[in-house]
Amino acid sequence: MSYFGLENEISSPTFTIVNEYKKDDINIYHFDVYRLEDSSEFYEIGGDEYFENGICIIEWGELIEDVLPKNYLHITFERDNNDENIRILNIDTNLSDRWEDYFENIKY
Repeated sequence: MSYFGLENEISSPTFTIVNEYKKDDINIYHFDVYRLEDSSEFYEIGGDEYFENGICIIEWGELIEDVLPKNYLHITFERDNNDENIRILNIDTNLSDRWEDYFENIKY
């Protein structure tokens, strides 16, 4: 999250479910839903209310996929087979036409 100037403030929300960050006028919500049993628990904590209030980054999002907004980005990480220190990000824009043009411009 160095883009937002938060690189030294980020930690995994494994035990708290969500960490909240604010930079200028942008709210960023970092969820780790691994410990939730199902999407009903996400509703119980009011997780769906965060979607309209800022950027939501959700680890293990496939566990609550039925709750996610219509236009979300699905990002997966994989290791580079030639260098264990490199991670490859795969960004699936098929879920939303909104993002396809944006990411088309940054492909290399």
